[in-house]
Amino acid sequence: MSGEKRREKMLELLRSAKNPVSGASLAQTFAVSRQVIVQDIALLRAQKQEIISTYRGYMMKKETPCQRIFKVHHSDEQMEEELNLYVDFGGRVEDEFVYHKVYDVIRVEMGLKSRREIKEYIEKLKSGTSKSLKDVTSGYHYHTVTAESEDILDQIQEELLKRGFLAELRDYEPINFWKEEDTQRQN
Repeated sequence: MSGEKRREKMLELLRSAKNPVSGASLAQTFAVSRQVIVQDIALLRAQKQEIISTYRGYMMKKETPCQRIFKVHHSDEQMEEELNLYVDFGGRVEDEFVYHKVYDVIRVEMGLKSRREIKEYIEKLKSGTSKSLKDVTSGYHYHTVTAESEDILDQIQEELLKRGFLAELRDYEPINFWKEEDTQRQN
């Protein structure tokens, strides 16, 4: 196999890998020495391939997803519908937080990316003595949502607005999380 073909295959392998791939593993896969792999990585980087070296091996730099914060309001019965909306459009619910007039920002990590994870989350809330963070502020809360594109986030925002989940920002809230035109569209 030519060096050029090997580097093409190496890029395919690194792009599809979920975890870092060790140099020794790459050397074995392509039946070359570890030094050849180091040289191939250097050549690929010179071609502007974003390959990261970690202590566990090589990996492609992942694109940072787009992110938006949505202020929402809904009942307990609508919680699952609201969360499913994000993942159905391809979003990931990173967190839930509230802005409390006394305690400031109270935030919890969520990392919900599927209906199954949402169902488990809802079941945990229903089975325990704990309540949703939104209950601290009469149902008003925020979610940081990530997605592969701004277009997906725009679609999510449109659907939140359509279903009546999107909440208006108040004067005491510290940050306008949306673009100017998005705030005007709400009113």
